[in-house]
Amino acid sequence: MKSSRLRGRYIRILTFFGGVIARFILWEIIIRYLGLRGWIQRTRKERFRREAVRFRALAVRMGGVMIKVGQFLSSRLDVLPPEVTDELANLQDEVPAEDFEAIRALAEDELNASLTKTFASFDPEPLAAASLGQVHRARLRPALGDVDGAGDDPGFSNVVVKVQRPDIASLVEVDLSALRRVGSWLMRYRPIREHADVPGLLKEFSATLYEEIDYFKEADNAEIFYQNFEDNPNVHVPRVVRSLSTRRVLTLEDVYAIKITDYDEITAAGIDRGDVAERLLETYLQQIFEDGFVHADPHPGNLFVTPLPSKDGEPVKWQLTFVDFGMVARVPDTIKSSLREMVIAVGTRDTSRLIKAYQMLDMLLPGADLKLIEQAEAQVFERFWGMSMKELRNIDPKEIRQFAHQYRDLMLSMPFQVPQNLIYLARTVAILSGMCTGLNPDFNIWQQLEPFARKLVEEETSSGLDFWLDELGEMLQTLLALPGQASRVLAQAEGSGLLVQAPQVSREMHSLTRSVDRLTGGLVFAALLIGGVMLVNAGNSLFGSGLLGVSGLAMLWILFGNKGN
Repeated sequence: MKSSRLRGRYIRILTFFGGVIARFILWEIIIRYLGLRGWIQRTRKERFRREAVRFRALAVRMGGVMIKVGQFLSSRLDVLPPEVTDELANLQDEVPAEDFEAIRALAEDELNASLTKTFASFDPEPLAAASLGQVHRARLRPALGDVDGAGDDPGFSNVVVKVQRPDIASLVEVDLSALRRVGSWLMRYRPIREHADVPGLLKEFSATLYEEIDYFKEADNAEIFYQNFEDNPNVHVPRVVRSLSTRRVLTLEDVYAIKITDYDEITAAGIDRGDVAERLLETYLQQIFEDGFVHADPHPGNLFVTPLPSKDGEPVKWQLTFVDFGMVARVPDTIKSSLREMVIAVGTRDTSRLIKAYQMLDMLLPGADLKLIEQAEAQVFERFWGMSMKELRNIDPKEIRQFAHQYRDLMLSMPFQVPQNLIYLARTVAILSGMCTGLNPDFNIWQQLEPFARKLVEEETSSGLDFWLDELGEMLQTLLALPGQASRVLAQAEGSGLLVQAPQVSREMHSLTRSVDRLTGGLVFAALLIGGVMLVNAGNSLFGSGLLGVSGLAMLWILFGNKGN
């Protein structure tokens, strides 16, 4: 590609974002300084929407990375207003197909053979045109397919061939260079600097993008995904034809079926859309919490419902089918355990555990008011927990405004951030939520999460000594904190000039002392009981029985030891 065209592309991107920044400065700084704050507020939503429309038009015209940037920005609900994210949410690969002769030349160069010799047939009309490449249907020649590298018949002949757009690597490099320059401009604005690490976001975005244009990586991802669901008859994943795949050409089994957003066709096939939504969520729960390997681009073109042959009178059988594994999210064990905490907290409506999960995930900005956040979360659970998506959409706006007014300080400070390593996972969950609601407007995420949370809790409680030691440790921390908390309360009461009635305080302190004694006895009892059970299970019945006997004495002391005090 000519350097003049690349230079023009670079300038065009900088000019567009420079205009966005200039208009923002004009309205939010200069006009605000002139005292026209009311006018600014009244026009803000429409102005933001127009900027998103302009960007969408630019992305469709330029293609390449700009489409991906739009999809990426649509997921940043934590740093961008809904007027922007809503406009970009439906931005898919709305780019025209590449000229087939250019695609043919690149594919033949990569495969070192003409398409007519390589395939029994090759459809010149693309099945799908994307920003980085496009997909064509083809048919394998006998014995040419190779799934495992041994040259064996793969068991299928219909394939799709994904071919990268010519010169896409150069476009990616130029676009990312321009975006890095724009990022340096944005970091000069304090509100953005305090809520988002733009260079870090671009680094994460760049790494994912470079993986997407390496089809060897995508082939590896497809095979990992296939192995994870190999024993699940409800999920179908295409096989890779390795002998006909390179870094810029990828050949896979053709598994295209009913698009997951073709609701009428799904219903016509006799398939319950509510069942599809449930299976979709279950599949992603497995990916996130068990496999730690997530299909991170679940837009409608990448998910299908595949009807299977069924006997008359039997329920219609079907599979959930995934394609396009260029964008995946890997969930390390540390993140996985934190996400488990969050799901358990939501499923059991435990606000303190939810705050702990936020902290583990590094989702709270420094200085966040934890007590206020926990208070707000408790009210959210009390009012909205258990509602379906349809019910949530029909909530009276006055109620939302009342909640926002009650927690105005919290809403204004917005002490939340999405860490870099959760960006694509957060985007995936947001898209997934929309898909489930589209399939079933009455879809109830709470009802789906509650049994899964109970399962996680059961796994925790059966995990052995580590879990119980953690629980005992938390109880002990609470126990040790009680005297200090009581002392601080009394000191504050005395220092503020409040009248402190000694007899009442004495009774309260006496009650507190008894509670502390019982809590101490409870800790001793629990430790002895768990130790005794573990020793007995390990075969050491002598010492185990001894500890169990002593734990019984501890229990008697808890029940009767303080009666006379």
